[in-house]
Amino acid sequence: MKLTAIVAMTPDRIIGKDGGLPWHLPDDLKFFKKQTSGHPIVMGRKTFDSIGKPLPKRQNIVITHDPAWHHDGVETIHSPKDLNELPLIDQQVFIIGGAQIYQFFLPYLEDLIITHVPEAHPGDTIFPDYEADFPQSELVWEQEDFTIRRHFR
Repeated sequence: MKLTAIVAMTPDRIIGKDGGLPWHLPDDLKFFKKQTSGHPIVMGRKTFDSIGKPLPKRQNIVITHDPAWHHDGVETIHSPKDLNELPLIDQQVFIIGGAQIYQFFLPYLEDLIITHVPEAHPGDTIFPDYEADFPQSELVWEQEDFTIRRHFR
């Protein structure tokens, strides 16, 4: 299994505000869809709630401590370690948030795909420190509103 985190963040590592994104970048959302389609995506329950429905053409996996939580079209696990027990549709697995889920998986990630949003945005959710663990990067896509880089060990 190859684990890759995919995330958008400001220079201060802000990734969310009030359960949503603090910006609207349609081209980044299209990139996210293209990258993750056909693969398993892993997220926390709060991230799923902010999306509101399973994302199509992906195996949606939600981590929650609530044993009664269930949603059609979603596989539920109660610990990140339970991911090893699931039959996955593909070995490339994307971790899509939130902050606690990123924090847990950070030591196990092969790489990070980060949309770097250049301007500051207020927010209440911060991506964990990653720079020391992923010292190398390569440019994936650059445009006026954002830059996407792949960070790796």
